Amino acid sequence: MKDHESEEMYLETILVLKGERPAVRSIDIADKLGYAKSSVSRGVSLLQDRGYIKVADDGFIDFTEAGAKKAETIYERHNVLTKLFVALGADTELAEANACRIEHVIDDGIFDLIKKYVDNKR
Repeated sequence: MKDHESEEMYLETILVLKGERPAVRSIDIADKLGYAKSSVSRGVSLLQDRGYIKVADDGFIDFTEAGAKKAETIYERHNVLTKLFVALGADTELAEANACRIEHVIDDGIFDLIKKYVDNKR
């Protein structure tokens, strides 16, 4: 895993997969992201080394407290930004794609302003 964005994509993907199925394995992440199994294996290992996930002997992945918090923060950014872009008139697919890129680089203060704005528009 070479950068911050990649780390966040893995965490977000694990969170989404955990919402879709009872257990998540590396192969599920590879399938969801379209990545090679070897790349995902390395990424999972790095997330484990950084204390974001635990991998059981049977290969099932679970978050640590820190990992769950970080994944939920990333996913919240994705959802709020998507809602903003859709509200501005973007189609959902385009909104999702742009939110996915922006969620990794947006400043916390700016995101908080956007979140307040979106929450007030509901």
